[in-house]
Amino acid sequence: MGWINFEVYVVITLFFWLASVGSLFLRSANKSIQKYLPSLLAFGGILSLSLFIIILWTKIDRPPMRTLGETRLWYSLLLPAIGLVSFARWKYKWLLAYSLFMGGLFIVINYLNPETHDKSLMPALQSVWFIPHVIVYMFAYALLAASSLVALKAIYQNYRNKDWQALPSLADNFVYLGFSFLTMGLLFGALWAKEAWGHYWTWDPKETWAFITWSAYLIYIHHRYKHLKRNEQAMWILLIAFALLLVCWFGVNYLPTAQNSVHTYSN
Repeated sequence: MGWINFEVYVVITLFFWLASVGSLFLRSANKSIQKYLPSLLAFGGILSLSLFIIILWTKIDRPPMRTLGETRLWYSLLLPAIGLVSFARWKYKWLLAYSLFMGGLFIVINYLNPETHDKSLMPALQSVWFIPHVIVYMFAYALLAASSLVALKAIYQNYRNKDWQALPSLADNFVYLGFSFLTMGLLFGALWAKEAWGHYWTWDPKETWAFITWSAYLIYIHHRYKHLKRNEQAMWILLIAFALLLVCWFGVNYLPTAQNSVHTYSN
C-alpha cells in the first residue's frame, strides 16, 4: 500500500491510540483532561484510519471490501469505534484499551502483509448487495469481538475472586446487537447469492461456517434466557462462539474444501 502512504496513516493512527491508552491511566488535577482526553485521542486515530479508507476507496474506484486485508481495515476501524462509544456510555477503561489494542494489532498485520489493490471486481461482486453485506458483517464481527473481550474480562475477574457480576449484562448488550447485524448479513448474503448464482443457499464452506457461527450465538442467547444466573458458563459459550467466528472469517479460507468455493474472491 506504499503508493497511498499507508505507513503514514499507520503511524498517525497508532500514535493517537497509544496516547489514548496512556491518558486513560494519567492522573491529572484537571478533571476535564482526565474525562475527555482519552476519547479525543481515540477519536483522532479513528479519524485518521477513516481518512485512509476514504482515500483508498477513491483511488481504486470500488469499495475496499474485496480481500481479507481490506476487511481487516474495516475491523480495525469499527472495533475501536465501538470501544469509544462503550467508554462514553459505561466508562470501562479496560474495554477502550483492549479495543484500541486489537484495532492497532490488525492495522499492523495489514502493514506487515501489504496487498496489491486493483480496481477490478468479479462479476459476482458487482451487486447492490455487496456493500451492505460486508458492512453489516464487519459491524457484527466488531460487536461480537467486544463481547468476547468482556467475556475474557469476566472470566479473569471471577478467577481472581473480584466483582464481575455486571459484566455479563454488558456482554449481552454487545451480543444482542451483534447478532442482529449477523442475521442481516446472512439475509443479505442469501439475496446476493440468488442474484449472482441463482440460489439463495448452496452450503458452500463459507456459508456453512457462517451458519455455524450464527447458531453458536443463538445458543448463547437461549442459554442466557433459560439460565440467567449461570454467568460463568455463558461466558465460556461466548468465547467458543467467537472462536467459531474467527474460523468463519479467516480459517475457512485454508480448508481444502474451500478451494472450489464461490467465496474465493475474498482471499
